Amino acid sequence: MDVKTVNNDVIIAGQCDFELSHIFDCGQCFRFNRQEDGSYMGTAFGKTIQISKKNNEIVLHDTSMEDFENVWYDFLDLGRDYGAVKDELTKGGDTLMRAAVEYGGGIRILNQELWETMISFIISASNNIPRIKKIIELLCENFGEPHTYRGAVHYSFPAPQRLAELSLEELSVIRAGFRDKYILGCAQKVASGEIRLDEIDAMPTHEAKKALMSIYGIGSKVSDCILLFGMQRFDSFPVDVWIKRIMEYCYFQNTQQSIKTISAYASDRFGRLGGMAQQYLFFYARELKIGVSDKAADTGGKS
Repeated sequence: MDVKTVNNDVIIAGQCDFELSHIFDCGQCFRFNRQEDGSYMGTAFGKTIQISKKNNEIVLHDTSMEDFENVWYDFLDLGRDYGAVKDELTKGGDTLMRAAVEYGGGIRILNQELWETMISFIISASNNIPRIKKIIELLCENFGEPHTYRGAVHYSFPAPQRLAELSLEELSVIRAGFRDKYILGCAQKVASGEIRLDEIDAMPTHEAKKALMSIYGIGSKVSDCILLFGMQRFDSFPVDVWIKRIMEYCYFQNTQQSIKTISAYASDRFGRLGGMAQQYLFFYARELKIGVSDKAADTGGKS
């Protein structure tokens, strides 16, 4: 990988396994959106960035080398060899995984901020991706801190202390419905120190999952998403409707299975790379609508 600055852009050449649509449309984050020119723009860690790719060059527009090194390098997981990840997942002749890896070969697991990931996936419960994005957008616009990027105002994700001071009536402006009480309760406990995210982050995966599930509004699937996308626990394998369908369709001869059975099977089959496997399978299943009728698939996708 070769990195240089040209004018106000950071340009990355020679980076393998990196496709914008695979990364930002695979269900792992909700604040990056495709622009008319095919680039993606979004906000993370209080900073906004527009990213484009042409030929084999990735361009981070209007940013500094300092921000690239301190924020975007880790956020985009540029230090990981995804070729090695894909080789390990596809060894042993798993034809489904090979097809999923080839289809979504440019996926990278973003290193997202834990607090934002926690609230985002609380919002994701029993929801679809377009609506999740709208709720999070309203949350940030109403309660985040503003900053300017490329001539437009953008907003950071609100801190727990900011949300903790709100009433349920004030929070209702984001139109999250029953999730308001989960968001507010979580913010109050984090702001007060009753929940310490640094302590949860330091726990082994099974203990961290138990701690997350003790928080009102966080169930098994949401906790697995927080572990994977906010804590980089790649042994975590979230099971949503799309994963359940593709696992049943391709690994269980199209027979109904419990989430517990699917999770145990994934743990045995994919081990420490379960989260990576989940992302390739999710993107593959949702994009190709595997295992669902046309009518069932036309819902925007469940997160």
